[in-house]
Amino acid sequence: MATSEDVYAELRQVFDPEIPVNIVDLGLIYEVGVEESTVSVTMTLTSQSCPSAQEIPEMMRKRLDKLEGITETKIEVVYTPQWTVQMVSEEGRKLLGMEDPE
Repeated sequence: MATSEDVYAELRQVFDPEIPVNIVDLGLIYEVGVEESTVSVTMTLTSQSCPSAQEIPEMMRKRLDKLEGITETKIEVVYTPQWTVQMVSEEGRKLLGMEDPE
């Protein structure tokens, strides 16, 4: 049976095609849940006009559907709270060459 840790491990393998950082370290994942054979993910995108708005959830679904015991993946894209660069993890900031946000 898959766990939340398994879900996060898979999501760390998904990248925004325009940014060389995975979606977890970008701060796009707000919540993950695993209940029986269903994975639920609440996420956002860097903007409402993100050119990869269809591609990223599909990449996520393909990875998560392969987890042991998972038969359904639900992905909800929300825009509240709005994504900001302060949501990027320390590791993501290093990869992007960003200084720590104040």
